[in-house]
Amino acid sequence: MSMIEKISQYMDAGYPILYMNTFEELKGVKSIISASGARQVLSWSYAEGLVLYKNGEVQDLYKNDLAKTPIAIVLEQLLADSLYELEGKVIVFKDIHHYLEEPEVISLLKQLVNKINLGADFSIIFLSPIVKIPKELEKFITIIEAEYMGYDAIRKEIVDFIEYQELPKVADKLLDELAMAFKGLTKFEINNLLALAYANDGELTRADLGLIFEQKKQMIMKSGILEMVNVKESVDDIGGLENLKEWFAKKAKVIKNIHEAEKFGVDMPKGVLIAGVPGCGKSLNAKVASTLFEVPLLRMDMGRLMGKYVGESEGNMRRAIALSEAISPCVLWIDELEKAFAGINGHGGSEVTVRLFGNFLTWMQDKESPVFVVATANNIMDLPPELMRKGRFDEIYFVGLPKADERKKILQIHIKKRRPRDLAGIDLDKLVGKTEGYSGADLEGVVKDAVEDAFANGKQAVTTDDILRMIENTHSLSEIMKEQLEKMNKEYKERKFKNASK
Repeated sequence: MSMIEKISQYMDAGYPILYMNTFEELKGVKSIISASGARQVLSWSYAEGLVLYKNGEVQDLYKNDLAKTPIAIVLEQLLADSLYELEGKVIVFKDIHHYLEEPEVISLLKQLVNKINLGADFSIIFLSPIVKIPKELEKFITIIEAEYMGYDAIRKEIVDFIEYQELPKVADKLLDELAMAFKGLTKFEINNLLALAYANDGELTRADLGLIFEQKKQMIMKSGILEMVNVKESVDDIGGLENLKEWFAKKAKVIKNIHEAEKFGVDMPKGVLIAGVPGCGKSLNAKVASTLFEVPLLRMDMGRLMGKYVGESEGNMRRAIALSEAISPCVLWIDELEKAFAGINGHGGSEVTVRLFGNFLTWMQDKESPVFVVATANNIMDLPPELMRKGRFDEIYFVGLPKADERKKILQIHIKKRRPRDLAGIDLDKLVGKTEGYSGADLEGVVKDAVEDAFANGKQAVTTDDILRMIENTHSLSEIMKEQLEKMNKEYKERKFKNASK
């Protein structure tokens, strides 16, 4: 169902307040006018006062003397109107979020809602880029998220621009790439970027994808609820975990050729849950997935989603999901998932957390966008069982302590990164024999400490003995977390999770 159909249906059903969450005010007003049918549409803003629309344009200034008037007075004026005067009208309040902390405004809005509940045929619509819902109005408000332009509409916009500007014809593959890259941007932003690309060299090329990426980076930075992670890591930075790396490589072929894959009948990949021992490469795998897929990496921090107003946290979750879908194809990384949804199993989870969890679950189940979710968790015993049911993630992998051959690769990677010339002279097999039960983070730590110690003591090279000395001074993860690790391993085996290592 389209947004216009939703608005029309809600108005016909007598829903008192619709809250359209959008930055595109003009597009929002046009959608409301289209959905209103025979109803008269009025809109109020601080700058314009109360104006009346007809055929999509401002017909006259209905009560333009209400410009720059406090909204409480505007509401009082509307309440003073008879039901006959309000009958068959839709009243749009722009930028309403500025006023929803004022007790007088809340009280007057409740009185308008009471008129609707008594049978008055008129609707109230809030039009705002920020969702702010007072507790007193929560039950009367229905949120409507603005729609992003679809792939076909974006493709047509590009083709129309090329024809209008009489540009050289663009190959279908590049046209597909541009249309996918533009997903999530407004029509205004798309046309601006096309104009910028045209002004740059008089044509559209693959190089223009960089302009689009920069615009999307701006979207993420301005949102404040997601973080775009700069990725330097490659698959060569992972020591071991061959099963998981092979699985990622297979998914990369699908993500990088998404349209061809869909035509072939391949389902849209959902994501992966990587659970297991701390410090063994779970977060690194999220970064490497982004590199393999050649897409941006977005990080969702649940703490950023929490708001102080009723519905604000859920609104932030919806915005984060909408933004990730807008940026897609991308990797959405949710670190320490068990902390994000702590207490959902009925042990102290707040009402807000439960609702956020429900929103996330529904999205994961129904998701059709190329947002590949990489969720990491140290302890899956704290996760709700619904999250691990088939259909949420494509696969769940268990990452354990590295085996001997994996420890050798990890040591090799970290020594080569810091002291490549010393690598040939270091006895890796001897180090591997002394690091049973060490995590990847432990191994990186002993190499870092050995390099620092050698430098501080004026040595020209790092030796096997330097690293062995650091190993002797380090307590491995298997010592520190012996009981927890035993429980984890038992749990993962019982649940038959796939092992990330061969």
